[in-house]
Amino acid sequence: MQIFLTGVSCVGKSTIGAIIADLLGVTFFDLDLEVEAFFKTSIERLQKRCINMREYRNEAANALEHLLTRPESEECVIAMSPAGLMGGYLRVLKKHTGIRVVITDKPENILGRLRFYDIDSRPIKKELSQKEREFYLRGLKKDMTYFRKSYGRADLQVDISGFDPVQAAHAIIALVNAYNRGLHRSVPVISRGKHHQSSTSVRS
Repeated sequence: MQIFLTGVSCVGKSTIGAIIADLLGVTFFDLDLEVEAFFKTSIERLQKRCINMREYRNEAANALEHLLTRPESEECVIAMSPAGLMGGYLRVLKKHTGIRVVITDKPENILGRLRFYDIDSRPIKKELSQKEREFYLRGLKKDMTYFRKSYGRADLQVDISGFDPVQAAHAIIALVNAYNRGLHRSVPVISRGKHHQSSTSVRS
C-alpha cells in the first residue's frame, strides 16, 4: 500500500507521515528531501533554475517517478509538496494505485508551525512580529484557496484541527483502512477533531 499525503506548507505532512509509516511498519519518504537528493541541490535553488512553478513541478515530478521505481517504495508513506495533486506530480500519481490523502487544518493552527529555511535548506530562527504573523496568515489562506480545486482530486481529506500528530496519524490510518475495505464515498471523507492541541514543528 502507498499513501500520498499532501496539504499546504507546514500543515503537518512530514511529522504525521512519519508516524503513520512507523505505525504501519512501512517506509516514510519526504518528497522535498528526495527532490534535493535527486537533483543534488536545494529546493529553492532548483526553483530558481526554472522559468515558473509549473516547470519546477514538472522537474520535481521526475524525482517522484524515480522514487516510485525503488523497491522500498512499494509499501510506503510519502509526504508530497502542497502542489502534490497538480501538473507533473499528478501525472506520476495516476500511474499508481496509492491512496491520495489531503491533510487540512485551520490557518491559525498552521501559522504556529511555520518554519523558515535559507536558500540551501538550512533552518533559520525567526520570531514573527504581529505584522508578519498577519502577512503569513493571509498567505496561508490564499494557498488554501489556490490549492482547493486540486485537493478535490484526493481520495480522502482529513481535517486535523483538534488532533495532536499521533491522533491525526491514527485518524488517517482508520480512514485509509475503511477506504481499502471498499467503503468509498463519492466525496472526500473528512474527520474533525474536538480539541485543538497540535503545535508540532514541521517542514512542509
